Amino acid sequence: MHVTHEQSELALAAAISKAKELGTQMCIAVVDSGADLKLFVRMDDAWVGSVDIAIKKAKTACFFGMKTGQIGQLSQPGGPLYGIEHSNDGLITFPGGVPIVTKEGVLIGAIGVSGSAVENDDLVAKAGAEAIGVSDLPDHPWRT
Repeated sequence: MHVTHEQSELALAAAISKAKELGTQMCIAVVDSGADLKLFVRMDDAWVGSVDIAIKKAKTACFFGMKTGQIGQLSQPGGPLYGIEHSNDGLITFPGGVPIVTKEGVLIGAIGVSGSAVENDDLVAKAGAEAIGVSDLPDHPWRT
C-alpha cells in the first residue's frame, strides 16, 4: 500500500502550514512505501542544501519505519546501529524524518523536512504525517 497523490498533497499542505506558523522556510519531501519520491516542495528562500537532506530524511524514515531522530539515538558510537548512515547511499539520522502509517499500523510512506533547527524540522514533519495518518509503527525491537 502506498501513500496516494491526494494524501501526499494533504501532508504537504499541513507541513507547509506548520512551517509558516513557525516562521521557517523548508524543503519537504513525501515518499511512498517503496521510498520513492511522491511529492516535493522547496518553499521560497529555503536552503538549496536542504533539498537532498529532506529527501534522505524521508527515505531513511521509510526504510526503517522509525523517526530519523530515533535512528540517530541508536546510531551513536557504541550503539547497535553505529555507522548506519553510510548505508543505502547515505541516510540522515537526525530529526525531521517521520514515517506515515495508517491507523491500522501499515507503513504507506514517509515525510522528510529540512531547513530549520532539527526540532522545527521534526514538528513540521510530524504535522504532515499526522494530517493523513499516524507517525509511529507498532512496536519494533529497535525502538528506544
